[in-house]
Amino acid sequence: MTSWTKESLKGLSGEAELLAGALSQTYQLFLRALDYPDEEHCQWIREGGLADPLRLGLAAISPALEQPDERWAALRGSYSADDLAVEYTRLFDAGASGPPCPLYGGLYGGARMKTMEEAVRFYNHFGLTLSEKQRELPDHIATQLEFLHYLTYREAEALQSGGDAGPYQRAQRDFVARHPGAWLPKLCVRLENEKAHPFFLALFGCLADLLAHERARLGEAT
Repeated sequence: MTSWTKESLKGLSGEAELLAGALSQTYQLFLRALDYPDEEHCQWIREGGLADPLRLGLAAISPALEQPDERWAALRGSYSADDLAVEYTRLFDAGASGPPCPLYGGLYGGARMKTMEEAVRFYNHFGLTLSEKQRELPDHIATQLEFLHYLTYREAEALQSGGDAGPYQRAQRDFVARHPGAWLPKLCVRLENEKAHPFFLALFGCLADLLAHERARLGEAT
């Protein structure tokens, strides 16, 4: 996406600001975790670059999101790039009729064009556009996480400055409910059925739990 900047928020205070800041950082962390697992990426995982801040971020959002220990072990395992790359391709990229676990939400609801058009309307409403250079698609999980990162960043910024955070909160509520929060559970079922690598089971399990938590919280608050 384009048309916004991502300077680090500083000086957050108060429960609402800190929550929005923790959400923004956590969505960004999930976004990085979805990068193709080359050797540099796997080294980052082995050294706790994912598991340690993710655990802190989820705990800051809600103690209910503290995950079982086996998930954290899976998220910082000593994996080789070959191990994760082969599995990444098998699950998300390969298959004569498409991968068994696609990362495109529109493939889980039977009306992909409508799903993508609706997602684009969300993005355009906030002045965001998809990068043609990177060939982003509006229903890909990375695009949707970047949007949630943006919304929570702007929410924190508005709360910090005394502005109106309502539009960003309502957009999160509607977008999570209609897009990633609706299809991530279906992806998790497919990952289980495919006996996916523990790393991907743990990663998407944590993300699905976060989205379910946010769907409930935002539905009650707005």
